[in-house]
Formats: sequence, C-alpha cells, structure tokens
Amino acid sequence: MNAVISVIGKDKPGILSRVTNAVADVNANVLEISQSVVFGYFTMIMIVEIDNMHCELEGLRELLGKTCPDMETFVMHEDIFNSMHRI
Repeated sequence: MNAVISVIGKDKPGILSRVTNAVADVNANVLEISQSVVFGYFTMIMIVEIDNMHCELEGLRELLGKTCPDMETFVMHEDIFNSMHRI
C-alpha cells in the first residue's frame, strides 16, 4: 500500500531532508519524489510505501506537521487520492 505526501511552502534549505527523515522515522519507504521551486515556493509530491509503517497515516501527518510547521503538508492514502482524481 502507498500514500501520497505533498508539501508546499516558502523555499529554504533542508525541507527535503526533514520530510524524508520523518518518513524514515516511521519506517515508510520513499518510492518516488517530484519537487520544484516556483517563484521562491517549494512544492513536492512524494509516493511512499506504508506497508511496514510503525504508525497509522494520522501519526505520519502529525509528525510531518511537527517536523515542518512552516509548510503545508498533506498525507493521503493512494486509493483515496486515486478515487478523488478519477474522471
């Protein structure tokens, strides 16, 4: 099973490091990352494998919120994400 993480906020050094460390802390595995900086704003979408995670998705949401309090972070199960974006 996978989850989709998105992060948006003002660009500054260390954002990717903070997010990937939080993902590793709960034993999730990063599968794909796409990131860019647009007019000084950092945007990222990450697909993570959550089969062996030590917590529920809500725990990862809380950890990312604490790890990146100055960023907007969103965590969603891949099935829900796909259902929301079906045409």
